[in-house]
Amino acid sequence: MRNKKLEQTIALMENYLECWKQFPNFIGMARSKNFTQDDENQFLEIKSVITQQLELILAAFETPVVNRDDIHGLLHNASSISAMSVLSEAALRNLENQWHKIFISLQAVLGQLKVQQQKLAGESFFSGLFRKK
Repeated sequence: MRNKKLEQTIALMENYLECWKQFPNFIGMARSKNFTQDDENQFLEIKSVITQQLELILAAFETPVVNRDDIHGLLHNASSISAMSVLSEAALRNLENQWHKIFISLQAVLGQLKVQQQKLAGESFFSGLFRKK
């Protein structure tokens, strides 16, 4: 059995996680103080996508799967690469820790969705075997 909504939600989560995977690169740029205006523009674009897509993800679930305030807080604390570049090493590590906590939570949600997808596929297979003809 296929569940189109489930498949769309999985695709949404996978795309969202691809944006999240880019975030540590920008922290690294801030740490090395090696970035351009194009990097800043790309960072702001990624933040915009993360913020907008969060609302789509939250709308796809009956109960919140991640804490909106945690994500907004992280994005607020990382207002730009330039702003992050003047933070202490401890503050940058804190941003990385915040990012990692959210990233792992999102990965767990994706894993749960894939379990649901596998269960549906399994039910479909077995129900097809025993269906009356």
